[in-house]
Parts: sequence; C-alpha cells; structure tokens
Amino acid sequence: MKTKAELLPECPVAQTVQLIGNKWKLLIIRNLLERPWRFNELQRSLEGISQKVLTDSLRSLAADGLVSRTVYPEVPPRVEYALTDLGYSLKPVLDAMRDWGQQYQASHADDAAGVEP
Repeated sequence: MKTKAELLPECPVAQTVQLIGNKWKLLIIRNLLERPWRFNELQRSLEGISQKVLTDSLRSLAADGLVSRTVYPEVPPRVEYALTDLGYSLKPVLDAMRDWGQQYQASHADDAAGVEP
C-alpha cells in the first residue's frame, strides 16, 4: 500500500491542485484566513454547499494538515475550524488569485455590461 506522500504527484503545481484545487476547499480556506469558524457559520457563508461536501472537505483539509478542528468541552459542544500554520501559508496563493480575479473582472467589465468594442 502506498503512503500519502507516494500518492501525491511529483509536479508541485499538480500537488497543490490535488490538495486545494476544488471550489469548496478554496472558499473554505478563504474564509478561514479571516478567523476560526464553526461548521454552521461556514455552511451559511458558502451558498450552495451541502453538509456532506463541507464535512468531507473539512476532513480532507484536516487530514492534509491545512485545517485544525478544536472541540471545546462545553454543553452544547462547540467545534471550531481554523487554519494551521501550513494552511495559513496559502495566503499569498489566495491573495494572488484574488488580485488576478479583480484584474480579470476589470478587463471584462465592458463584456459583462453588454458593451461591444
């Protein structure tokens, strides 16, 4: 049986895409860059995500060492999700994606408004 490291692609870009390369994981990380979130807060903030997909995404991010899950000994139980140091190291990647997205939006604003060149 192969270890997790052996299952990851050799290419660093492909490796990154495998770890965070779906819409929901990227949006979860985006939110967690702000502060720790509770499960229901995350679900409400991510329009269209199902409970199963959020659960699976958080478990995967935690298994990959990007997200931590803290259970507080309270009644009722309180669980918070936060980025680990490794997860937080993705901030420049998401910042670059945001910047590129803003440039793309600005360059295509006329297209979106239905204005022809």
